[in-house]
Amino acid sequence: MAINLRGAVACVTGGGRGIGLATAKALAERGAIVWIGDIDQALVERAAAESGGKLKAAHLDVCDADSFRAFLKAAEADGPISLLVNNAGIMRTGEFHTQDMMGQQREIAINFSGVVTGMRLVLPGMLERNIGHIVNLSSMAGKMTVPGAAVYTGTKFAVAGMSRAVRAEIVDSKITITCVFPSVVRTELTEGIDTRGAPTIDPEDVALAIVESCRHGRGEVTLPRWVKPIGLVEEALPEKLAGFVKRALGAQRRVMTDNEKRRAYNSRA
Repeated sequence: MAINLRGAVACVTGGGRGIGLATAKALAERGAIVWIGDIDQALVERAAAESGGKLKAAHLDVCDADSFRAFLKAAEADGPISLLVNNAGIMRTGEFHTQDMMGQQREIAINFSGVVTGMRLVLPGMLERNIGHIVNLSSMAGKMTVPGAAVYTGTKFAVAGMSRAVRAEIVDSKITITCVFPSVVRTELTEGIDTRGAPTIDPEDVALAIVESCRHGRGEVTLPRWVKPIGLVEEALPEKLAGFVKRALGAQRRVMTDNEKRRAYNSRA
């Protein structure tokens, strides 16, 4: 069921930059009351200040259930939450067996557990009112394997699978859950990665798709649309053949780019 964004309370995680901020701005332009949360409180408050009052900001650590509750409670002062966009995410790159284990666990906590927590906290109220929409950001890495970003790939498959399962549980309600699968997005998350030959899009493209999902409520959206069959092709191919194709295209190690920008991002993440 579609939701009317005008006057609706919308919450966006990871709202201080990139896809999250672009989405928040797009929602506000359509009349929503938008709350943006981010672990970088100074960043998210600056983004709200620069919006000229169109956005409201609060600190949010999606790995901490109490922090998530506090963020949602702050937003609920403006009314019941109609939309939650689970956008917060990181992508640490490198060979799986050499990566720092604490960093891997943090990646799982942000990319997947944060989505679980957000959905778990908003769904009861939405179901009670029998209206609401949730958008979960997966990735094309949730439809095809990405060597060099193994944990990221795993979390995005998990987000996609959970979204499908919860949709099946609430199929008799008017709550809608859309899982978005963008290709390479030009944000900080992909800094320093060799994206030659890969379909790239802007954060605003993803934001527009999220806004449109509030109208149509479809279960899955792939960006750009023409890349949707790629995951099916990989599933259909024998694993060894798929690996050969990736090596031939140079994709087997492309994400493992070792340069100053990528090292700096991995360090921050």
